[in-house]
Amino acid sequence: HGGAGGVGAFAVQVAAALGASVTATAAARDADFVRGLGAERVIDYAAERFEERLGGADGADLVLDTVGGDTQTRSWQVLGPGGVLVSVVAPPAESGPGGARGVFFVVEPDRAGLEELSKLVAAGRLDPPVAQVFPLARTADAYQELGRPHRRGKVVLKVS
Repeated sequence: HGGAGGVGAFAVQVAAALGASVTATAAARDADFVRGLGAERVIDYAAERFEERLGGADGADLVLDTVGGDTQTRSWQVLGPGGVLVSVVAPPAESGPGGARGVFFVVEPDRAGLEELSKLVAAGRLDPPVAQVFPLARTADAYQELGRPHRRGKVVLKVS
């Protein structure tokens, strides 16, 4: 969920680079952008209920929830048997139907993981989209931008 946002756009690219079949939710205006990141299918969350397009025996192996709330609750419906609901917003229930399980994920970067991401960047398979660049002196403005909904990509602080 949130395929055009800072976390979602990065996740779409990484998943596609690693060979996953990616379906993302995003606003209609962001559909081409998200497809360009590597999503095979984009569901307009404002016009369609994603759980009506996905799920069943061939449901998702993994759902990444970057939205929370009702979106997280409805996400259980699209998981296939043994699927995993990963949330970066709020801890989901530990288990769901069909043996699905929930995981709350907080980034804890380590050297090996960062090296793997660097390899994807060097190979041109990962190009983190940048929403806006702020000079270090405008850190407060950058922080406010982080709270703005419907932003495409990452907010960057430039140290010079």
